[in-house]
Amino acid sequence: MPARHPLLAAIEPVAEAMGATIVERSKVRPGDIPLTWDGELVGGFRPAQPQDGLDALIAAVESEMGAALVELTREDKQTAVARLNELGAFRYRKAVEDIADALGVSRFTVYNYLNARG
Repeated sequence: MPARHPLLAAIEPVAEAMGATIVERSKVRPGDIPLTWDGELVGGFRPAQPQDGLDALIAAVESEMGAALVELTREDKQTAVARLNELGAFRYRKAVEDIADALGVSRFTVYNYLNARG
């Protein structure tokens, strides 16, 4: 199996942080951003789908907090909601409902957490 192109390897951390994926040349499809090197297609940058982006943000905050959102204390859940807000998580459709589910709380509680830090 040939080694991965250095451009693809170099931008992998950026893609991962954005909830996107890097695909090999043979897997590039419409909607992917072509990645070229010296005029040659070497792969593609596949942006996260809207829901994938929210899931990635939740996973990132869980990683920062060191536990699944549902396992956090009330104070840590408030901190997690504030962090998700900083990351732009609430711009996604149905974000409040999805974040409430991840936290194991009601939508009303999520709004209270947002207002408490605002």
